[in-house]
Amino acid sequence: MPPPPPRGDHQKKPGRGGARRPLTRALPLAPSLVLLLLFLAGPIAYCAYIAFTDLQLTGQAHSSFVGFKNFTAAFKDDAFLNAVWLTLVFTVLSSLIGQNTLGLALAALMQRASKTVRTVTGAVVVCAWVLPEVVAGFLLYAFFRREGTLNAILDWLHLPTQNWLFTLPILAVSFANVWRGTAFSMLVYSAALGEIPKEITEAAEMDGAGGWRRMWHITLPMIRRSIATNLMLNTLQTLSVFGLIWVMTRGGPGNRSQTLPLFMYEQAFQKSMIGYGTAVALLLLVVGSLFSLVYMRLLRSEA
Repeated sequence: MPPPPPRGDHQKKPGRGGARRPLTRALPLAPSLVLLLLFLAGPIAYCAYIAFTDLQLTGQAHSSFVGFKNFTAAFKDDAFLNAVWLTLVFTVLSSLIGQNTLGLALAALMQRASKTVRTVTGAVVVCAWVLPEVVAGFLLYAFFRREGTLNAILDWLHLPTQNWLFTLPILAVSFANVWRGTAFSMLVYSAALGEIPKEITEAAEMDGAGGWRRMWHITLPMIRRSIATNLMLNTLQTLSVFGLIWVMTRGGPGNRSQTLPLFMYEQAFQKSMIGYGTAVALLLLVVGSLFSLVYMRLLRSEA
């Protein structure tokens, strides 16, 4: 006789309960999604709208939609183009070169240093990182000013002195950002270097590879994902630096250290042109997004 058909309990078809399962799984994420919409997506959308208006802080009863007028005015403004150039210089010097290179060098040196040296060096570097931005700005202002610490050291060494905040303001604020932000890169690279198997470096050392060859052919390729991640985070943080430069130079003298965040603040709150200043902020957001896309593409190609 043929076997009896299976009971109906074993032939249950997915009904409404199966369709509701993804919804119930997404419910715990609902509060986070609401907060993101309220405090992140909402303000960004409102700022995007303001960027296309002629909204002002004073002397205006109603704002009107002006289309791309603020953006075309920005690209015709020499002060805006100067701020774009200084922002790129500041980002390359203090983030891509300064913090990234110095952080990697400190992490590599601390691997071979004694425990006491690692503790002292790590404490000093991290202390600069945890200082509030305004406090760090005042410290570096006291270091670079005409009567400051740097000129006192140069004078003691019988070397020429100068007013660094007047002659080389963008270099001074770039050095200040390197001093303050190197700790993050050092911590990232310390963790990445600690994950490299010692057997690989020991084998390369036994084969006669020097320190620079091991660094170039072994260490850097093995931590390339950490390098890309660190560059992305450092770049985004550096693009938004405001308080440090404002305390040290306020974008001066003239506009020789006025990066995009300071230019945006000047247009929006000092000249009361909220629409124009918000358009500049939106362009800065686009620049940061482009950097992020480049780094994410690098990370994806290495996956």
